[in-house]
Parts: sequence; structure tokens; C-alpha cells
Amino acid sequence: MTDSPRAKDGRAPDVFRAGGWIPMRCHRDQDEVDFVIVGTGAGGGTLACKLAEAGFSVVALDAGHFWRPLEDFASDELHQQKLYWRSERITGGDDPVTLGSNNSGRSVGGSTVHFTMVSLRISPDRLKSRSRLGYALDWPIEPEEMWRYYAEVEDALKISGPVHYPWGPPRGRYPYRPHEVNAAGLVLARGCEKMGVAWAATPLATVSAPRGRAHPCVYRGFCAIGCSTNAKQSALVTWIPRAIAAGAEIRDLAMVGRIEIGRDGMATGVLYHREGEWRRQRARNVVVAGYAIETPRLLLNSACPMFPNGLANSSGIVGKYFMPQSNHAVWGTMEEEIRWYKGPPCMAICEHWNYTHAGKDFPGGYCFLSQGPLPMEWSHSVAGSRGLWGMELRQEMAKYNHYAGLKIVGEVLPQEKNRVELADEEDELGLRIPRVIFGYGEEDKKLYGHAIRFMRDCLDAAGGKDIWPEEDTAHLLGGCRMGTEPANSVTNADGRSWDIANLWICDGSLFPTSAGVNPSLTIQALACRIGDRIAAMASRGELSHPARAFA
Repeated sequence: MTDSPRAKDGRAPDVFRAGGWIPMRCHRDQDEVDFVIVGTGAGGGTLACKLAEAGFSVVALDAGHFWRPLEDFASDELHQQKLYWRSERITGGDDPVTLGSNNSGRSVGGSTVHFTMVSLRISPDRLKSRSRLGYALDWPIEPEEMWRYYAEVEDALKISGPVHYPWGPPRGRYPYRPHEVNAAGLVLARGCEKMGVAWAATPLATVSAPRGRAHPCVYRGFCAIGCSTNAKQSALVTWIPRAIAAGAEIRDLAMVGRIEIGRDGMATGVLYHREGEWRRQRARNVVVAGYAIETPRLLLNSACPMFPNGLANSSGIVGKYFMPQSNHAVWGTMEEEIRWYKGPPCMAICEHWNYTHAGKDFPGGYCFLSQGPLPMEWSHSVAGSRGLWGMELRQEMAKYNHYAGLKIVGEVLPQEKNRVELADEEDELGLRIPRVIFGYGEEDKKLYGHAIRFMRDCLDAAGGKDIWPEEDTAHLLGGCRMGTEPANSVTNADGRSWDIANLWICDGSLFPTSAGVNPSLTIQALACRIGDRIAAMASRGELSHPARAFA
């Protein structure tokens, strides 16, 4: 299967929702819609839903296919590489970031189609890290407001989580019961209990009970390559159907190359490539939701005589303060059989070091989770980190069912030198490709050094033998950070660019800090908030280009 199913007119297909098939409204390129959104992942897909349900006309464009998981996904690691963003990129710096399956997606639904479903809130103190903890900088949104939007997203996705989550302020119960923790998760639990720190079943965006016609998770373990049962509550099967039911159009296989600017300095729409030709979609407002590499790339590639350094870049920081999260791991062999592929990859979690400051020599935070890599992914880890090949690799792989591991999601502090910029090389469409420059700071190295030592002790306490570490990164953030001043940020707290009033950003590039938790829940919470803020502005007549729904 190389192509997504398509209607006879070449547009994306109708989509399935619990109540049946939803026909999709289609707009012409020459129609001036209220909002054109570039990207349909955690940010763009969620915002498309919120804006369409508020009465706006919306066209959302995505460079990837519009997949139907029940028909198009296979339990095959190699085949499912089709979900990842594999276009050419250049990496550099002291610690070049590995790009691909662990941090980007090319599909309607974005990387939520293959994310591990870990759904965590950033602690209030981390959202105000400068004023409360004395490092980095504060988010321009109050934690109490974020907490309300976290609850909205958790309900929309029917997050399955524990009755009592042991960290953070009091919260309501998760919508669905927790999943039973697998053997790999119980290794983490055993180690944490012996180390004297709390652990919990991981809050996951995969249903633990039926939801409409969606069956609950069957614990096949192929989550990170695309769930073929629709138990995973990705943007593709949650926000996107709602958006279409409310009148939004989702246009797949549409690579946006430029945001177009009128003589008044306002965005007029986008230039995109689809079905062998360049097209223009007119719009009163443009939203960029391409994530931490493609969003800065598009803004920089849209430079024009009025904005020679790229759009929304009067501060000069578009692409700067790029932050991958550290994703270091420890692995060990267990005497008992683990079969860690059974169930979602991360079924148990410890957030102790996101909320505890004693005994640390670094300011940031991290969580760590149990692991369940599939065989092909695991062979790459063993071969790459330990230098094994041939018979040695084969003998090590024979221990597959007896392995267990712990892996962090670690906060990386913002540094101006870490950035996304344009290379001179061009892709097949004539667009300059991105160059990603990254190097850890000293505080980052202290954090992941502490994490490796603690996880090693934890795995040893749980009975692990022959323990060894591995370096990795995940979850790309920053590059178009939001803030309170145009001089040191790209947008305000609503994702509205300081320079162009009808140009918005809605994705993980907005993050001022990376925090020490998986970002997907926060991106969706930001999108819900931005959608509500736009609707409120429109009702008050505060949009620069009024939308029809409120004109």
C-alpha cells in the first residue's frame, strides 16, 4: 500500500466516525476561507476542529497521506516507515539530532499517528520556571488556565489513567480506567519502590474500554508504528473527524512552500504543491502548525521584499532556541521473561524528578518510563550503541524477551545557538531544506547524567543485569517561541505573530521551555486555548481580517 484512498476528484476521502461516515466539504482554491492551517497534527488538527466548531471556514493542508488505519496500517515495522517525515534535512552542532521516526510525522494527524500516547501535564512550577524556580523563562500563560485546557483535552481523548496520580496539584479522575501494567512496567514499579520514589500507571491516549465503535486497546505493541485498531486516540481519529463534521476541509498530499503577503503587509494565503502543480489557497488568516522544524522553515522560506529575513522575524529569533528533549536510556537483562512488546511501549512512569529539587545539581526536570521497543528498533539500538554485528548481534537479540529498560524525557534548556536555519541545498520542489544545529549545555549534561545514574540504580534494584546506557533525543520543540515582548519572542500568548496580525502559529515550536514530559497533551491544550481565544476575538471584532462567521 503506497497511496492513501482518494475520492474520484482527487481530494481526501470521507472519514469514519463513531456514528458513521462523514462527507467532507470541499472549497476551491480561489475561495477566500477564514483560516488556512498548514499541518494537521496535535496543533493543527486540534485547532482545525476548534475553529470549525466555532463557525469559521477552514482548510487544513498536510504534506502526508490521509490514512485509514483499519485499512492502511500493517503490523510491520519496515512498511510503517511511510508515516515518518523522511525528506532531506541537514543536522550539525556538537550533538547532532537524529531525525525521523522518533520526532516527526508525515501524515494527516502528524506524529500523533505514531506517538506512544503518553499524555502528561507540565507542572505549574515548570510553566513558571523563572519566577518560581529561578531558571530559563516563564510561559506567558497562567498554570491554572493551562490546567483547565489539559482537562478538556483529556476528556476529548478519553485518556486512560490512574485514579490517583501522585504528582502535581489535585485533579479530577481520568475519563477511562488505567491500563493494566505489563511486565516491563512492573520492572519500573519494583525498582521505584526499592528506591523509595513513587510510580504510576502512565496516562495514555489509547482507550481501555470501548468508545463508540472503537475497540479498546488489545496490547499488540505496535503503537509507535501506527495503531491499526483505532484504539489510539490520535488527532487522525479524534480531532480530524470532529473538524470535518463541523465543515472543515482536510487536504492531504499538499506541501506548502510559501505564505503569501499582500501590499498591506498581511498574509493573503499560501502557495502549495499538490498533484504535480503549484496552487494558491486564499485565506483571511494563515496558521502555521508544521512543528519545530517545518514551521521555522516555512517562515524563513517565505521571505519577501517587505520581510527580507522571513516572516514573523523582526526579533531575529525564528528558528532559534530549538530544543529537543533528551531521551537517554538504560537497558538490562532480566532473569524472568518480560516480553516487553506486549502492550503500549510506556505503561509505567516516574515523575519524581519533575517535582523534587533536593539532591539535584541542575535546574531542569525529567520523568522516566518503562520501555517496549519492537525487534527492528531494538536491533538498531543494540548494534549502534554496543557496536555488535554478525553472530554477536544475533546472540544478543536472542535475549529479546528477557530485556527491560527505562528511558527519560528530559528537559533541555533554551539556548540561542541551537537553531533551525535554511541550507543552500533545495529539495525536489525547489524549496531550501532545513539545517538543524544542536548541542547540549552543561546543565543539560548534568540532568541526563543524573538520570542515567538513577535509572541504572533503579533497574539494578529491580533485578536487572548487564546494564548499559544509550544516548538519544526525542520531541522537537521551540524555534518560534511565544512570549510577552516582541523583542524576544515570535508570537504572543495566543500564538499570534507580533509582526503580521493575521499570521498565527500553533504547534510545539511555541514552547518557551521544553519541560520534562511528553509534549503532545500540552500542544493540544494550547491549540484548544488558541481556538477559544480566536473565537472570542472575532466576536469582539478584534481580528484584523474579519471572518465570515462573525462579520
